Amino acid sequence: MRIAVLSSTPFNPLEGSGTFVSLDALSRGLRALGHEVELRPLRVRTGFHTLDRWLYNVGVALSPPRGAHLVVGCDLDGFLWARRRRIPFVATLKGIIADERKNERGWVRALLGIQARWERRNTERADLVVLSSRYSADIARAEYDVPASRLAVVPEAIDVEGWRARFARAGQRPRAGPVVLCVARQYPRKRIGDLLYAAAWLRSRIPAARIRIVGKGPEWALLVRLHGALGLGERVALLGDISRERLAEEYANADCFCLPSVQEGFGIVFLEAMAAGLPVVACRAAAVPEVVLDGQTGVLVPPRDPEALARALADLLRRPERARELGEAGRRRAAELTPTLIAERFLDAVRLHIGEVAST
Repeated sequence: MRIAVLSSTPFNPLEGSGTFVSLDALSRGLRALGHEVELRPLRVRTGFHTLDRWLYNVGVALSPPRGAHLVVGCDLDGFLWARRRRIPFVATLKGIIADERKNERGWVRALLGIQARWERRNTERADLVVLSSRYSADIARAEYDVPASRLAVVPEAIDVEGWRARFARAGQRPRAGPVVLCVARQYPRKRIGDLLYAAAWLRSRIPAARIRIVGKGPEWALLVRLHGALGLGERVALLGDISRERLAEEYANADCFCLPSVQEGFGIVFLEAMAAGLPVVACRAAAVPEVVLDGQTGVLVPPRDPEALARALADLLRRPERARELGEAGRRRAAELTPTLIAERFLDAVRLHIGEVAST
């Protein structure tokens, strides 16, 4: 089967974030099953992401996918073309934009509102809407009125073997104390400020602890100022955007992973952390409890509670044996979500909801 994948999210790890990882894993899995996968990437860049997404979709409508048996549109992509389509179409939502905007402010919130309207149209015009979690499926029904008969939940995959190869090449750095890693695009919903406040609380309890934060985003300047105001100094490193190779090195040199996000459609970084054998500290919010199993692969705390976050981190850093136990359980869980297995589940959903003709 020939499958066309539409995505106006930059197909690189620095800008595309978890969507890049997700689409890459799905494409690998589909190819491993013998299918042809052609990604139609974003080529025209204006510097304004919402405009880029509009222009991309105009381009798809004017020059539609040809020769494909199935088209997969990521998030809102395909919403203009889908009005006159003659090919089976699946919309795969990596995070419900209408849900994401609730935690944003200012111009980001306004632009996400525009994108949410486009995403709603995409769900209305698709034969099938695939979500990564039960949480996202519930939100799709509530925000976009998608009937259950057109919904399917298929979790995200991770290329564990690829990660292991990167870890094998990663060098071990000398360090004086335990290291906590955070990886996120810095939007308000990620609550990175809560981690900075937690770091200030940890300063007197575990002085040797270090926190390393990867990623940039709209909150970058605010977080730099907060870092200075809290006097965190070298205890917390704001690393910005880094390559996948260096990211693997950060995972390989960490003792614990923490992301206090209050909105996740799935949270692919949690899978990455678990694949690295790291225990996870996160918030009991959105889809996170479906990915991070509280007390089994990590520790979940109430959202927007920096002290609870700090106490959970302190407990794991003081109990390395418990941290290793959670990390090993996470590694086993991540190993189950292979690209091939998830691609099979994706195609099973296509067969069930669209029919065999679209998936042979």
